[in-house]
Amino acid sequence: MSATAAGPPGVRIGDETVPWPVGNGSPADGGTPDVVARAAAALGHGTAAALGTGTAGPGTVGPAGLSLVQQVGRSFQDAYPDVRVLADHGRHLLVRTGELPPGVGEGEGLHWRVLPLEPGAVVVDRPAPQRRRWAPGTGELLDTLSERDYTDWLERLTAPHTRHSLRPGFTETAATAGAALAALGYDVAHEDITVGPVGRSENVVAHRHGTGPSPRRLVVLTAHLDSVNHADGPDGAAPGADDNASGAAGVLEVGRALAALDHHHDLRLILFGGEEQGLHGSRQHVAALAEPVRRRITTVINLDMVARRNTAAPGVLIEGAPVSRALLDDLVAAAATWTDLTVTTSLNPFASDHVPFIDAGLPAVLTIEDNDRANADVHTARDVLATLEPALALKILRMNLAVLADRLTAPG
Repeated sequence: MSATAAGPPGVRIGDETVPWPVGNGSPADGGTPDVVARAAAALGHGTAAALGTGTAGPGTVGPAGLSLVQQVGRSFQDAYPDVRVLADHGRHLLVRTGELPPGVGEGEGLHWRVLPLEPGAVVVDRPAPQRRRWAPGTGELLDTLSERDYTDWLERLTAPHTRHSLRPGFTETAATAGAALAALGYDVAHEDITVGPVGRSENVVAHRHGTGPSPRRLVVLTAHLDSVNHADGPDGAAPGADDNASGAAGVLEVGRALAALDHHHDLRLILFGGEEQGLHGSRQHVAALAEPVRRRITTVINLDMVARRNTAAPGVLIEGAPVSRALLDDLVAAAATWTDLTVTTSLNPFASDHVPFIDAGLPAVLTIEDNDRANADVHTARDVLATLEPALALKILRMNLAVLADRLTAPG
């Protein structure tokens, strides 16, 4: 049967395929006369023709089509509890475009965004695990990762009352992390950034030169160091254990392991400030990169929320963009070879420090615990160390370390 006779193909999200709605919103199709105008207004467009057919961009989808909502936590669902969700995969929701209320786009940016989809789109994929051969010594390197050392960093990072980017707890933690990386032999700089109109904060940037001849590639591992308590404000308790002491501790632990590796290419570790206020640290870091440095960047892996077990089986979401497809595939293979992680992938980057790199055309990915939306404690005083599972984080670190080492030691 032809695709036309059978109807448009559905949208896949994880293991679920949602049928594409039939019709264009007219009364004959069960719609209402104003559904076109409502759908256009909901996405912030003036006409229905602007609603889009791209999997992550504008085009021409009718109001009876499907849209992807990407959210931080449950932000969209809390703001619009009456919007019917057709499929829920953590930070990814599928909804009918025509059922979105006016003004829904006002939360875009820090909290959620809405993207029109096209028939047959794959929002979240579950790739088949395929092991591959890795360089000799990879397994031994991965075994140097220490759950004890990782947990020690978690305890140190969550000790301050808050790591809000504009509070002393952040500055003190940044100094501690920078000193630890310098003791491992990294060249460490504290990069000034602005947060909002008058706020000042910093990024911690640690660099280790490779031993190969120039020009060398540049491999980057990042996480944000700051925390936030949305309800109680900048001075509220914000231990930020999962979001994002878990990722920052991961950068420090992987950095310790890589400090003992003889690698051909250059390595950069970055702990960003200002992430919770709008990716300020990563946006400003990327904007300041000199063009010769940009050309050398082949790998950016971002760690954000990697230690909360939200699913029966330990899982990770790897999120990138078409520019980072090869990096994403390497991480999938590493997970299959070196861990028992259940892996899902997405090519719709959103709301973390990998996004500014991707926007600059650089291959970047986010690695984040599966179904992170189930963690209702983020951005509250309840995001504490006792809720974490460091063993899950170590699995995600093993996956990342395998790829980082492979790319750092690659010839050429």
